[in-house]
Amino acid sequence: MKKKHSPITPKKALRLLRYVPLILWVAFWGAALGWIVCASLSTTKEIFTNNLLGSGIHFENYTEAWKYNNVPHYFLNSVMVTGISCLLIVLIASPASYVLAKKTFLGERLVMNFTVCTMSIPQVVLIIPIYIWFIKANLVGHLVTLIILYTTLNVPYTVFFMTSFFSTIPSALTEAAMIDGCTERQAMWRIIMPMAMPGLITVTIFNFMSIWNEYFIALIFANGNDKIRTLSMGLQNMITSMTYTGNWAGLFASVMIVFLPTFVLYLFLSDRIVAGITGGGVKG
Repeated sequence: MKKKHSPITPKKALRLLRYVPLILWVAFWGAALGWIVCASLSTTKEIFTNNLLGSGIHFENYTEAWKYNNVPHYFLNSVMVTGISCLLIVLIASPASYVLAKKTFLGERLVMNFTVCTMSIPQVVLIIPIYIWFIKANLVGHLVTLIILYTTLNVPYTVFFMTSFFSTIPSALTEAAMIDGCTERQAMWRIIMPMAMPGLITVTIFNFMSIWNEYFIALIFANGNDKIRTLSMGLQNMITSMTYTGNWAGLFASVMIVFLPTFVLYLFLSDRIVAGITGGGVKG
């Protein structure tokens, strides 16, 4: 027997209309990303004549961009800065989040409100006083400067996110571990932290993407020294060099090199990201 399809009622039609903005948004970004991918595999002439991939696929754009635009050095700087910053953020924010979620102390609400308030301050407002302090401390022009800034600026959001996540983990688990002979610190690192891993992975991916693609702070604190420039700054140098070389295919290949790490990371860990977000939103 053929299944009878229910007619589309006005109520169902309104529900379907809710997805139209999402479909348009996905289509727009999908088309833009697809064009960049095709441009990175074409020649410069094909880009300007709107004949992408007309002469075939040119993977040499990637090898040349990697070899001649100092991309390996910028890539290594970005890996170091992003990796160390994300690690320090977790080590600093996790204990703080645990205390805010599980402990009651004088000024607890004040600390949490202060953390939320710091998230609302635009970075542009902070840059001038921070730059003056770092000039006096002779810290401008070092990779450690970027690590310090990225760590401190991302800790408030991580604390806010992880506090919500830790609050979903029953306190009875810590108490049981302490009865078995663990100290509270050991219980936190051995019992609670593994259970909070979905949230940690989620917030670390968000921090990774934010730091990896960050440009403004790198422009202010790392622009004068080519040795400490990250990929975002290196990409800006490549754009400037296009004025003289005209190698736009190499530029788009460089854009894809910057984009691919975060895309691949999200592709393989998307399930954990969803689990971390939904897990932190349900009170246990």
